Amino acid sequence: MRRFVTIKRYSELSGYTQEAIRQKIKKGVWRLQKHVYRAPDGRLMINVEEVEKWIVSCQEA
Repeated sequence: MRRFVTIKRYSELSGYTQEAIRQKIKKGVWRLQKHVYRAPDGRLMINVEEVEKWIVSCQEA
């Protein structure tokens, strides 16, 4: 799997809606420069590795 994917692609892979993903970013659940990066063209890209770590850490808490 690729390290960075678009919101649309991550939605397809994960089952989260695009709006749910955008809300996680807006509310700071997924942080810029960790879970989400802005590509040079301005598009938001999801860091799949970091989001997977976030999912696992929520299970351990």
